[in-house]
Amino acid sequence: MASKYVIGIDLGTTNSVMAYSELGESLDIKLLKIPQLVAENTIEAHDSLPSFSYLGTTAETENGTLNLPWAEERDFATGTLARSRGADFPERTVGAAKSWLCHNKVDRRAAILPWNAPSEVSKISPVTAAQQYLEHLVSAWESEFPTTPIREQQVVLTVPASFDPVARELTREAALAAGIPSDFVLLEEPQSAIYAWLAQQGDQWRKKLKVGQSVLICDIGGGTTDLTLISVDEEDGELVLRRVAVGDHLLVGGDNMDLATAHSVSQKFAEKGTKLNPWQSVSLWHSCRAAKEALLSVDGPATHSVSVLGRGSKLIGGTITVEVDKSEIASALLDGFFPACGIDDRPQRQPASGFQEIGLPYESDPGITRHIAAFVNAHCSHDSGEVKLPNHVLFNGGVFKATEFQERLLQVMSDWNPNDHSCQRLDGTHDLDFSVARGACNYGWSKATGGIRIRGGVAKSYYVGIETAGLAIPGAPRPLKALCVVPFGMEEGTQADVPSSEIGLVVGQPVSFRFFESNTRKEDAPGFVLDHWTEEELDETDPLQATLTLENSEETFVPVKFDSRITELGIFELWCVGVNSQGQWKLEFNVREE
Repeated sequence: MASKYVIGIDLGTTNSVMAYSELGESLDIKLLKIPQLVAENTIEAHDSLPSFSYLGTTAETENGTLNLPWAEERDFATGTLARSRGADFPERTVGAAKSWLCHNKVDRRAAILPWNAPSEVSKISPVTAAQQYLEHLVSAWESEFPTTPIREQQVVLTVPASFDPVARELTREAALAAGIPSDFVLLEEPQSAIYAWLAQQGDQWRKKLKVGQSVLICDIGGGTTDLTLISVDEEDGELVLRRVAVGDHLLVGGDNMDLATAHSVSQKFAEKGTKLNPWQSVSLWHSCRAAKEALLSVDGPATHSVSVLGRGSKLIGGTITVEVDKSEIASALLDGFFPACGIDDRPQRQPASGFQEIGLPYESDPGITRHIAAFVNAHCSHDSGEVKLPNHVLFNGGVFKATEFQERLLQVMSDWNPNDHSCQRLDGTHDLDFSVARGACNYGWSKATGGIRIRGGVAKSYYVGIETAGLAIPGAPRPLKALCVVPFGMEEGTQADVPSSEIGLVVGQPVSFRFFESNTRKEDAPGFVLDHWTEEELDETDPLQATLTLENSEETFVPVKFDSRITELGIFELWCVGVNSQGQWKLEFNVREE
C-alpha cells in the first residue's frame, strides 16, 4: 500500500516533535498535536512532548493517575507532567536520555536511569527511555489518524550529525521497538534545520545563496552542540548544496546552562543559610531550566522565583525560595558559554583526575565559541593566511531563542577577520522549536517527489585496525595499521570494494574488532593504509566484540577481503568475504556487547 503521509520526527534531548505532510504535488507541513499528562488525570495536547520520563510509585500505578487514553495501568509518564515532576521528585525523573544514549562508557541497554537513583526506584535504560518517547509519539499519531497507521507511512527520524554508528544503531533499535516502520530514514539534525529553511523559502532560496558561498549550521540544543558546514556549488547549471564537514560530538548545550544557572542560584540559598543536599541540587537544576527559559525569553520578566522542596526534618512539605535576576544570569551565561576568543584559540583541556565519577562526559571547556573557532579554522578555506568566514550562519536549537546568544556569536566571529564582512545570519524566518521536525518532513517529501537534496554522504572516513604480523615482544602489543574501508562522503545506499592484500579473519573464538574514524582525512580512498597517525587524525570508536563462526569447518583463520556498505539508515556494514571459501561475515556497530 502506498504511503499517504511523510512524517518527520525530532527525537530531541529536551523536547520531541512530530511534523507531517501529505505526499502530493505540494508540501504542506503541519505539527501533530500530542496529548499528554500535564497534571494527574489531566490531559492536554501540545505541539511538543518534553523528553522526560517520570517513574511512578506503586500507588500512582494502582490509582491510574498516569494513564493515557491508549494506555491503562501505566507505571510511568512522559511529557509535560514528567518534566514538572523533575523539580519535586528528581530521583524518579529521567532526563537527557539522548545524551546517555551516545555515552560509550556505560551500558546503554542497562537500567541505569535516573542516574544514582535509590534502590526502591525501578530504573530504565537510555534505549528504553528513547523507546518510551517514540511510543508516545506513535500512539498520538494512531489516535489522530486511526485509518493510516504509522507502519504504512514514510518516516524520517533525526539524530545529531555527530552521533557515532553505535548511537545511530541504538536509536534505530528504540525506533523499531516503538513501532516505527523498518524502512524509516535517519537524517542529521543540522541538515534537517536547513531543509526547514528551504521549505520556508520555496524557490526563493536560490536568490539568497550563491555559488562559492558556505553556510555554518550552529545547532545548540538541550544536550549537544552540533556544527555542520554546507557549501553552495553548481552542477549542470543548477545550484546544489553539499555537506563539507561535521564537527565532533560536543556534550555542551542548554543542560550545561541550566547547571551553571543552578550553581549560581545555589549561592543565593547558601546566603540564606540553606545548604542543599544532592537531590535538592538535582531538583534545583530542573527548577533553573524553567527560570532560564522564562528570564531569557522575549519580553521575559526582570526576576524569577526559584524554589526547592525542603528536605530537613523541620521542612518536610515546605519550600525554600530565592529570587533570580535576569541581567545577572544573562551576563554569566554569555561570558561563560560564548566568551570572546580569537580564531586561533582552542578549547581548554583540563588535566584529567586519576579518579572520576561516572556520569555524562560533558565538555571540560563550556566555551562554545572556542569549539566553533576550532571547527571554522579546520574546515574553512584560507586566503593569505586569514580564515575565510562562512557567508551565512543558520542558528538552530532552543538555546538561540535568547537573541543575545545569536548576536554575541556573530560578533565574536566577525572579530576573527575584521576584513571579512560576509558572515551574516541566514536570511529568512527561523523556527527554533520545530524546524528539525519540519525539515525532516521536507526531506522525506523531497526524497519521494524528486525535490532538492543536500549532497554529502557519510560525514567521516572509517578505518579498521589490522594487527601486523611479526615476533611477539614481551609487554608490547603488536602495532596496528589502519585500513580505510569507508571514504568521506560515501553516499547512503551504496557499497564499495576495499582493495587490499588478503586479511586474516579469526573465527571460532571471541575477538575484538577495532575501528577508527576521522573527520579531517577527507582524501583517503578505500584501501588506503596508515602505518602511523595522531589522535587529531584518527579517533578510535567503540570496539566490536563478536564470535564469528565458519560452519562445517575446524578452521580458526580465514583469508578475507572487505566490502563496505552504507545502508539507507546510515548504518556502516563491513562485509568480510572469504577468498577461498563461500563464507561471508557482516560486522555492524550494533553487535557490540556492552
